[in-house]
Amino acid sequence: MTAAVHRWVAGRLPADVEASLARLAEADDVVHVAVMPDVHLGGEVCVGIVLATTRLLYPAAIGGDIGCGMAAIRLRAPAGTPPAAEVTQREAAAILRGLYLGVPAVKHAGPARLDRLPPPLRDRPLSAPALEACKRRDGVVQLGSLGAGNHFVELQVDDAGDRWLMLHSGSRGMGQAVLHHHLAGLGARGRPALDALAPAGQAYLADLAWTLAYAEANRAAMLDRAAEVVATALGLEPEPASVITCHHNHIRREHHGGRPVWVHRKGAIAAFAGEPGIIPGSMGTASYHVVGRGHPDALCSSSHGAGRTCSRAEARRRVSARALEAELRGVWFDVRRADALRDEAPSAYKDLGAVMRAQRDLTRVVRRLRPLLSYKGA
Repeated sequence: MTAAVHRWVAGRLPADVEASLARLAEADDVVHVAVMPDVHLGGEVCVGIVLATTRLLYPAAIGGDIGCGMAAIRLRAPAGTPPAAEVTQREAAAILRGLYLGVPAVKHAGPARLDRLPPPLRDRPLSAPALEACKRRDGVVQLGSLGAGNHFVELQVDDAGDRWLMLHSGSRGMGQAVLHHHLAGLGARGRPALDALAPAGQAYLADLAWTLAYAEANRAAMLDRAAEVVATALGLEPEPASVITCHHNHIRREHHGGRPVWVHRKGAIAAFAGEPGIIPGSMGTASYHVVGRGHPDALCSSSHGAGRTCSRAEARRRVSARALEAELRGVWFDVRRADALRDEAPSAYKDLGAVMRAQRDLTRVVRRLRPLLSYKGA
């Protein structure tokens, strides 16, 4: 039986995306599909998709960056200090110089280094010796690192003049390790799935929960580091009560349509009524803090960003380093990395304003934020 496909899209979808959606709707045990307005190709299952099953789990329907998501925190100026809408060149240089969030030079970490992980991560075992070995090595070394691609830290200002830090990152190498371990025994034909009630499915769910917690801890560590750097450079203090976080690659047990289902979100955030969320722009464009409206046909979800309009290879063919600098006029970034960042140019992404209009009935905008400084991972 083919699942119903509910759409919130800004314009006609490419034929290859339509073909991917058709295959997904016909997959075993898929009972509901919701298409977000940032949908685009991204492997076996498109990015910008939400699907529900009753019993089967599809690891490819969330991908390898399990728990990838957002975090944001408001930064307050000292009492009596008027908010500054811009950042000076000296301030920007100090922030960019201090924000090293790459992987440390250490290549291997033995068991003694596990004390770098928070106790819930350190003490909760993963399902296989190979994953435990990965935790002791990659998990320890990569905690607090940003990664490359579209992962970023931004200093932003909202329409009220308040400044915010916003961060996008995930589970680093741990998510990929969990994905590949659990796909290894399923074969390559069709769309590999796990039975949620079988031992293999239960093991995947346990590892998934660990990896989601790792991604959250990873963002928290980086947010602390970024806030410390900005406090030193600008004299702004973080406001802990203002923190907003959300995942956009996960599987959760939820109730929809009067029954329990496994909701898979790949490039989509949960948007239950009143639930806070973050929908980021693309380096040079605005971002939004939102609350969900709880739309049932969208499985209480919304987009996770703008969504790409072209592949990274095509963006690198289209966009020169000089063109990228022009697109980012008014936003501080490390211009020495302009050539490396061409595939992240704002023009390689959809218009986020059109995306937000297409999902008016999925979210309500709380605030709009303009980027002042963007730091991309190496």
